Amino acid sequence: MTATTDGSTGALPPRAPSASDATAEKTAASARTRALREDTADAARRATTRATDHLLSVQDPAGWWKGDLETNVTMDAEDLLLRQFLGIQDPELTEAAARYIRGEQCPDGTWATFYGGPGELSATIEAYVALRLAGDAPDAPHMAKASAWVREQGGIAAARVFTRIWLALFGWWKWDDLPQLPPELLYFPKWFPLNIYDFGCWARQTIVPLTIVSAKRPVRPAPFALDELHTDPRRPNPPRPLAPAASWDGVFQRLDKALHLYHKVAIRRLRRAAMCSAARWIIERQENDGCWGGIQPPAVYSVIALHLLGYDLDHPVLRTGLASLDRFAVWRADGARMIEACQSPVWDTCLATIALADAGVPADHPQLVRAAEWMLAEQIDRPGDWSVKRPQLPSGGWAFEFENDNYPDIDDTAEVVLALRRVKHPDPQRVEAAVRRAVRWNLGMQSKDGGWAAFDVDNTSPFPNRLPFCDFGEVIDPPSADVTAHVVEMLADVGRTHDPRTRRGIAWLLAEQDPCGAWFGRWGTNYVYGTGSVLPALAAAGIPRSHPAVRRAVRWLEGVQNDDGGWGEDQRSYRDKEQWAGRGASTASQTAWALMALLAAGERDGEAVRRGVRWLAATQREDGTWDEPYFTGTGFPWDFSINYHLYRQVFPLTALGRYLNGGPAVAPVGA
Repeated sequence: MTATTDGSTGALPPRAPSASDATAEKTAASARTRALREDTADAARRATTRATDHLLSVQDPAGWWKGDLETNVTMDAEDLLLRQFLGIQDPELTEAAARYIRGEQCPDGTWATFYGGPGELSATIEAYVALRLAGDAPDAPHMAKASAWVREQGGIAAARVFTRIWLALFGWWKWDDLPQLPPELLYFPKWFPLNIYDFGCWARQTIVPLTIVSAKRPVRPAPFALDELHTDPRRPNPPRPLAPAASWDGVFQRLDKALHLYHKVAIRRLRRAAMCSAARWIIERQENDGCWGGIQPPAVYSVIALHLLGYDLDHPVLRTGLASLDRFAVWRADGARMIEACQSPVWDTCLATIALADAGVPADHPQLVRAAEWMLAEQIDRPGDWSVKRPQLPSGGWAFEFENDNYPDIDDTAEVVLALRRVKHPDPQRVEAAVRRAVRWNLGMQSKDGGWAAFDVDNTSPFPNRLPFCDFGEVIDPPSADVTAHVVEMLADVGRTHDPRTRRGIAWLLAEQDPCGAWFGRWGTNYVYGTGSVLPALAAAGIPRSHPAVRRAVRWLEGVQNDDGGWGEDQRSYRDKEQWAGRGASTASQTAWALMALLAAGERDGEAVRRGVRWLAATQREDGTWDEPYFTGTGFPWDFSINYHLYRQVFPLTALGRYLNGGPAVAPVGA
C-alpha cells in the first residue's frame, strides 16, 4: 500500500497498457500459435512416415491392397447352413466357424450387426442355429441366454424373411408362411413395375435364384427341433391383421396372398420354363472365379437354386461356385474362421494409391506404378447388367472385387481414375486411354436427376422396397451424395468442371445438403462420410470456400467434434438422426473424413483441424497403424454394416498428407 496526498493509503490505479505492451502480447501470441502449429506439423510428419511405411509394406506383390471386410455372423452361420443343406459338412470348418461365432456373442446373449450395437434378432437366431449345428447344447448357459432373448423379441416369427427362408430349408418354418416371388417374374418386361431390373443389382442377383428356391420349396431333414426359439411352439406363426387395403402395405400384402394362390395353380410348363430361364440368367452371370457378383448372398442362393434344378456338386458351375465361397474365409490366429461378405481389392487399391500419393510418395515410385498396372488390367471392357438401361454406352468401369465384370460400379471407377492420375506410369498413352473410357462410362451413367448411383441408372422405383419379401435392407440403388461427390471430384480432376453434366451433379449435391449442414452418407457412416466426400468435391469443382453450403458444413463438423479432438459417428445415426448424427466414439477413418472436408474448406490453420491432426498422431500405434473396432462402412443403411479393415490406414494417411502438403496430389500422367 502507498500513501495518498491526503494521508490515506490505497492501491495505485492500474497503468493503462501502452501500444508497445499490445504489440508484445500480439507477438507472443503469434509465437505461441506458430510453435503449436509447428509442433502439430512435426507430429503429423512422424505419423505420416510411419503410416506410409506400413501401407507400403502390406501391398501384395501383384500390386493390389486388400483389407479384411468384416460384417456380422450371419455370413458364418449361413455358410454352415449351406453345408448342412448340401451334405458337405466339414468338422474342422464347423468348429472354426463356431469358435468365431461364439467369440462375437455379446454379454446379454445376443449377436449384434456392428461393434457396440444392440442385439439383432435375425443375427441372433442364425448364430444360435449355427452353434447348435456345431454341437452346442441348448441348455448351455450361452445358448439358454440367447434363446430366452429371442423369445422375448417375438421368436422366429419376428425374424426377417431371409432368416425364415434358411429355416424353411430344414422344416423349421413353413414355406406357406413366407412371402412369395415366382420365377415368372423374370418374364416381366423392363418397363413393367417390379421387373427384375427395378431392383438394385445386389438384390436382383439374390432374388432371381430365390424365385427358384421359393418355387421348389425344398425341405431337408432337420437334425433337431427349435421349439426353444418360438414364443409358443404350438403356434409358431400367430396370425397378424392385414394393413388397411387402401394403404401401400395393405396392397402388397394382398398381392402376396394372390401370389400364394398362383403358386398352387401355376401352369407347370410355364413354371418349368421360368425356372430354366432363371437358371440360364444365373449361369450367364457367374464370374470367372466361380462367384456371382463377388458377394456372398447371391453366391449361396445361386448354388442352392441350381442344385435344386439337378446340377450335382461336381458340375463345374457348382464346383467353382463352392470354391469361390471358400476364398471368402479369413482364418484368424486363434483358429477361428470368419467369412467375408465380399472382398474389396479394387476399392482398397485405389484408396491406398491416393493416400500414398497425397502423403508425398513420388509419383513414379515402383509400388505406385505396380498398383497402377494392376488397376489398368482390371478395367472392364464388356457390357454388364448396367447396359440394360444404357445399351449404347461403351464399357469402361471398374468393379469393387477381384472378379465382377457384370457389375462395375461408378464409385470405384471415379476413385480409380483419381488414383491413376496421381501415378507417373511409363506408358502414359495407356493410362490416358483408360481414363477416357472410364470418364465416358461414368458420364453415361448419370441419372436423370443429375446424381450418380453406385451401379445403375435411375434405379428409383418405389415398389420393390414395399414387397413383403424385401425386408432385408435396401433393394434399390438411387443416386447418393457420396458417389455423386466422387464423380464430380473426378470430373473436375480431368478438366470437366464446366461440362454441363458436372454442373448438374454439383447442383444436385447442393440441393441434397441437410438443413444441419451435413450430407447423408449412403456407403459410409454416415453424415461424417457424406460431408467428407462432398466438400473435397466442391473444392475441386471451384465452389468458393465462402459459399454458404461450405460454411454450413464447416460449422456442423466443428460442432460435432468430440472432446478428445477426433470425430465418430455410430451406425444408429441411420435410425435416429437427431440423437446420433455425427455422434459416436472417435475413430481414425471418421476423423480423417472430417479433416479432409475441413482442409478442402480452407480450415487448415483452424483449431478443429489442429485438434483432429493431433488426435490421429496421438492414437497411432508404433507400427504406423490405427486400431478401429467400430464399423464405419455401410452396405445397407442400418441393416448391413461393414468394418473395412484398411479404412483405418488409408484415410488417416490421406488426411495427414493433405494437411502437410496443402491438398490432394496432382501428378502428371506419364514418364
